[in-house]
Amino acid sequence: MTKKKIFIIAEAGVNHNGSLKKALRLINAAKKAGADAIKFQTFKAENIVTTYASKAEYQKNLTSKKETQFQMLKKLELTHKMHLACLAECKKKKIIFISSAFDIESLLYLKNLKLNYFKVPSGEITNFPYLEVLGKLKRKIILSTGMSNINEIDKAIKTLAKHGTNKKNITLMQCTSAYPAPYEEINLNTIQTLRNKFKLNIGFSDHSLGTQASIAAAALGATIIEKHLTLNKNLKGPDHKASLDPKDFSFLVQSIRVVEKVLGNKIKKITQSEKKNISIVRKSIVALKNIRKEDKFSILNISCKRPGTGISPIFFSKFLGKKSNRNYKKDDFIKY
Repeated sequence: MTKKKIFIIAEAGVNHNGSLKKALRLINAAKKAGADAIKFQTFKAENIVTTYASKAEYQKNLTSKKETQFQMLKKLELTHKMHLACLAECKKKKIIFISSAFDIESLLYLKNLKLNYFKVPSGEITNFPYLEVLGKLKRKIILSTGMSNINEIDKAIKTLAKHGTNKKNITLMQCTSAYPAPYEEINLNTIQTLRNKFKLNIGFSDHSLGTQASIAAAALGATIIEKHLTLNKNLKGPDHKASLDPKDFSFLVQSIRVVEKVLGNKIKKITQSEKKNISIVRKSIVALKNIRKEDKFSILNISCKRPGTGISPIFFSKFLGKKSNRNYKKDDFIKY
């Protein structure tokens, strides 16, 4: 049975900086890099944050220090017209369009776009009114688990299932909601913990620097890998610094595809490429020196050397103490 390939999402997020031109360029960059999908964010700033809420520390360092979180987010909204343009571009380029809704109004708007996947951002995992509405949509859900514990994850899954979502359509994403996330807090072993606990597919939403964590997650069995993509890490905005540029994202995709190949199918067997080397690198029982007929075989006159086209060393002990029935020269194969 062919193993299903890892689903790779290029997280555009708000790295378009409110520009449709940049959003379309991100779609093209994601497609060229080999991503299966590109994900944006859908929200109305007035629906998700108060006008006086402060920004996170990392956001303060990467955006205007004077503006509030509301002012920052307002500039990063994608209008409905921009959504439709991005969706059309994705269809044209044959890459899947996904977006994370951060409020119920946005969730219902995405429903009308008839998307196959709905991504729940980590901040909404305890937003039960939101999860109840999402559950009723009965779609495939990618649920990020940043900033949450096992109990909160369990309640979120049960809420979605209670309101109509087939539990098997939920993929949990191990995630550390820090930008960038420290390597020592990535905790990729949680992938196995979540898989064992919830019996669901587990993915990884990577906010760390570089590609190492995502590649390791692929090796640990993550079914979805999500990583931020930017056109330029030096652009001003909250997520650019913790993102990959197109060149690095392409390297990530290639690396994950290699990981898929090297993981194999769990069956230990002799491979096709190995078969031609067996006779070359395995050994046979040979004469260590000249042996006369009627001499007894011992560790002093027989040994094991390449190539492996003679009698296998597996049977070495069976010859010890037996008399030779012929003469042998040094390095001759011993025969039965």
